[in-house]
Amino acid sequence: QVQLVESGGGLVQAGGSLRLSCAASGSTFSLATMGWYRQAPGKQREMVARIGSAGSTNYADSVKGRFTISRDNAKNTVYLQMNSLKPEDTAVYYCHAWYVTMGSHYWGQGTQVTVSS
Repeated sequence: QVQLVESGGGLVQAGGSLRLSCAASGSTFSLATMGWYRQAPGKQREMVARIGSAGSTNYADSVKGRFTISRDNAKNTVYLQMNSLKPEDTAVYYCHAWYVTMGSHYWGQGTQVTVSS
């Protein structure tokens, strides 16, 4: 069982920045594809950014050029640097771990990000 603990959410003005962190338990973090998803009220959960075990990344079109996902395997942590935040980025952000070869995946409890206009 893998536990994911997010931190770093909060309230920020439009144009500001936040950095989310997600710390994972276990010894196989480096094997996981890690991702950040978000869910706004009344909307479906959507992928924001993902980073593979080899470091390849992909982003939702809505955040390209503003958000950066990174990982530190020595710390079992994945980050999401969010710059130039917009009110439409307001959502609960969830960390996700996908262990492809084991066919298992896990979610964090979520952290609220609120961007005021």
